[in-house]
Amino acid sequence: MNVAVIGTGYVGLVTGACFSEFGVQVTCVDKLPEKIDALRRGEIPIYEPGLEDMVARNTRSGRLSFTLELAEAVNHALVIFVAVGTPAGPDGSTDLSFVEAVAREIGCCLTSYKVIVTKSTVPVGTSDHVRAWIQEELDRRGSKLRFSVASNPEFLREGAAIGDFMRPDRVVIGTDPGDDQARAILKDLYRPLYLNETPFVETNLHTAELSKYAANAFLATKISFINELSVLCETVGGDVQAIARVMGLDNRIGKKFLHAGPGYGGSCFPKDTLSAAQFARRLGHEFSIVEATIRVNQRQRERMIEKVVSALDGEVHGKTVAVLGLSFKPETDDLREAPAIDIVRALLGRGAKIRAYDPAAMAQAGRMIPEMVLCKDAYEALEGADAMVIVTEWNEFRMLDLPRARELMAEPRMLDLRNVYKRDPVVAAGFQYWGVGR
Repeated sequence: MNVAVIGTGYVGLVTGACFSEFGVQVTCVDKLPEKIDALRRGEIPIYEPGLEDMVARNTRSGRLSFTLELAEAVNHALVIFVAVGTPAGPDGSTDLSFVEAVAREIGCCLTSYKVIVTKSTVPVGTSDHVRAWIQEELDRRGSKLRFSVASNPEFLREGAAIGDFMRPDRVVIGTDPGDDQARAILKDLYRPLYLNETPFVETNLHTAELSKYAANAFLATKISFINELSVLCETVGGDVQAIARVMGLDNRIGKKFLHAGPGYGGSCFPKDTLSAAQFARRLGHEFSIVEATIRVNQRQRERMIEKVVSALDGEVHGKTVAVLGLSFKPETDDLREAPAIDIVRALLGRGAKIRAYDPAAMAQAGRMIPEMVLCKDAYEALEGADAMVIVTEWNEFRMLDLPRARELMAEPRMLDLRNVYKRDPVVAAGFQYWGVGR
């Protein structure tokens, strides 16, 4: 089976590489010549463990290729995945202009039956729009070609995307009722996963589209819940980590996403919660839990900024702050909605000097905030610092040489915004210590 993946961003590139790993012939399409040229040279534009090797291996084998020619890729494929960007608008709604442009271009060049699949996260009803946009272009051509539209949302975690694709918790396939052909084609494409007994959820288009928002909104709510609880813990002297363990041992709740910190970030949770809330408002319904989740997440970032300011005795101007971790989570270079970026900008705005280090996101961070001093490692960042702020829980920050760090710093203050350390060993090493919710 031949597959085309339109869009070589995070979702598109991972999807194309993983399908080619199944033995499928995949062509990835993008409009940016420099991006396609780089991919052909084996240069991967994102940091994702294992992706570079997978792309190189399947490119060498001839199963994975990259092109600027959408029409050629479409007409060689049976299944076409649309994986272009769906950015949030100023009001939180989802901008579907890239999806529309691709759908219309597909309609202009279609020459035989295809299954067009939305892989990007899109609002409910987008598949209906995709069908209409393609049909409009076919009507202009006077064409009576038949095609199918499907929804196959992705549930990829940055930093673990390949494992999530190859060993997913579930695969959701949304099609029109009665469209047995499209459903059979997609199940055949995912056939290697049947060997792993992966659960498949076959449903209609609107349910498939809404399922991604439902999952992400619920996970974001868990994060905001534990962060709200951390405020109570700090007020009454409780330990949010112990409470999270009590909750997580209840099989009805589960332990994942119950880690207090500076709030969620990245490309999915912020955008998807805003989109879900905006979509509900458009239907005349307030999605109250999601609205509260968004407010708590923003407030948690502000609390983290005030925590740093308070640790510096309210005197930020002229102080040097070492920020360890800039990406929104470990094992990715993604800075979209990263809590560290908000924290750094707020401290710079108050006159602080920032020395920062991140294992993967340095180049992007430097372009985004050139006022930061970017350092080669954590210890260089700590030189002369009045406070150390751990914002992203990269593994290399879990076992810092605390005596060495103490010698490098002007003032031994540790603000552990991910609760990586236990208080007593840090205090014993001569530091003042602040965690979150304990």
